[in-house]
Amino acid sequence: MSDVKIYPSVLNGSILVPPSKSAAHRAVICSALAGGGELFPDETRLSDDIKATIHTMKALLGGTDGEIVQIHCGESGSTLRFLIPIAAAFGISARFTGEGRLPQRPIGVYLDCLPQHGVNCETEGGLPLTIRGKLTPGKFVLPGNISSQFITGLLFALPLLNGDSEIRLSTPLESAGYADMTVDILNDFGIQTETTETGWRVPGGQSYKPREYAVERDWSQAAFFLAAGALGGNIRLEGLNPNSRQGDRAAESLFRSFGADVVWADNQLSITQNKRNGMEIDASQIPDLVPILAATAALCRGRTRIFNAQRLRIKESDRLSAMADGLSRLGGKVRQTEDGLLIDGVETLHSGEIDGCNDHRIVMAFAIAALKADGCVTIHDAQSVRKSYPDFFEDYNRLGGKAHVVNMG
Repeated sequence: MSDVKIYPSVLNGSILVPPSKSAAHRAVICSALAGGGELFPDETRLSDDIKATIHTMKALLGGTDGEIVQIHCGESGSTLRFLIPIAAAFGISARFTGEGRLPQRPIGVYLDCLPQHGVNCETEGGLPLTIRGKLTPGKFVLPGNISSQFITGLLFALPLLNGDSEIRLSTPLESAGYADMTVDILNDFGIQTETTETGWRVPGGQSYKPREYAVERDWSQAAFFLAAGALGGNIRLEGLNPNSRQGDRAAESLFRSFGADVVWADNQLSITQNKRNGMEIDASQIPDLVPILAATAALCRGRTRIFNAQRLRIKESDRLSAMADGLSRLGGKVRQTEDGLLIDGVETLHSGEIDGCNDHRIVMAFAIAALKADGCVTIHDAQSVRKSYPDFFEDYNRLGGKAHVVNMG
């Protein structure tokens, strides 16, 4: 376990945020299915999740006929949920494993729909999962109020089948921006889909086309530094696409609603503190932003209510519980509800020691909240940032932060 000690400071300056993890997963998979070159030949600065997708795609496509391919997904839910139907589309027998909380995270949507289309699933409810059989085309009915990763997995796989398929949603879609991103990147690699009133129609018999591809920058990671600006800094974010399909592009408008001054100029997004007001936040389309929004709200005047966030209880940690517990330990006024958080803002947090819950977004959110503490805040599980943003603390300190990582193993 690694700790990071954060001392009060103000972050100022320009930052080029990392490539979008969501877009990178998708582009790596499409490029591999197209037989193209590696998008990231130098893996040294990549997040653990993207490394997992690169390595598992190599294992999947390099398997030998008749053997069960071992697919270890690390802690990456995207890697797991994207690759299961891809393996099935090729008729590859595969055993999926993972670590951390991944073996307990839901995969029941696939256990319901894949056996109806020729795929045998062997599991006791989570990982390990062994699949056998070749996926057949047809109609796939899924609830929309589950992770859009299941939808993306099918969108990757169904074009490879020998007949047309349909994805039909039985309830309204949450995290819709991520499905839109998938469709866009599929189109970039030559795969056509058709949006319908209830989902998508996916023609079979298609082939992925190799191409050079530049992955756009990550709005999810940008949100941490937007918060630093809203809490008193002066931050300029470079390389972001203002028209991105990333659902977390909503961070721009959300921090403006908190009362910060948010301005586009010279292809940079600048943010500085103005007012800090509480507000109502519907998290159904932006679940990954909830930790940093909660950290910001804890230091805003008035009450913030975050709702429609129940899916955060089954992420790398129970993120609602983790944020409520950690902020409360630092003197914040936070109460959990069934589907979210009620937060009454305070002027300043206190020093203290909090659990990062081995969750990258929890650790980074607390590191930003600690900017406004009255003394040192120690956060456990600092190493978890490697899952999505290995250079987070280096960038944090380069902007004037005071983060001292102990035993970053």
